[in-house]
Amino acid sequence: MEKKSGRAARYALLTALALVLSWLEAALPLPAAPPGVKLGLANLTAVFALYRLSLRDAASISLTRVLLVSLTFGNAYSLAYSLAGGALSLAVMALLKKTGKFSIVGVSVAGGVGHNVGQILVAMGVLGTARLAWYLPALLVSGVLAGAAIGAAGGLVVRRVRL
Repeated sequence: MEKKSGRAARYALLTALALVLSWLEAALPLPAAPPGVKLGLANLTAVFALYRLSLRDAASISLTRVLLVSLTFGNAYSLAYSLAGGALSLAVMALLKKTGKFSIVGVSVAGGVGHNVGQILVAMGVLGTARLAWYLPALLVSGVLAGAAIGAAGGLVVRRVRL
């Protein structure tokens, strides 16, 4: 019973942290960023869970966060964008981590790019146009920069925090 309650406490702690980071990011937007570009602070929890817990744990925490953030701050469209971005990001990160050939920063960069690709694909589907692909270069640059920042921060947290 102790082990199960400890696992639930870790999930709750990481999910709550992700919610707070999502709220903080929404409250303090990047001033010169193009529309839709964010740092992705809540992805720190996904990176941490992927490296310190398991893919299953990371997926559960990410899914719970996406659902709660969408219910609290968003709408059906934000849910669709976040689910697609989060799922593709986590899948890419898990695959690259599994190879053992990438640092945590490299894995996070690929996750940031994957997140933006997933979101632009959903936007193209929702709006029924491929014309949104013109925005992909800006999103790729932001994905690399945000992924590097989150990966660097995530690396520090993974090295220093034990659960």
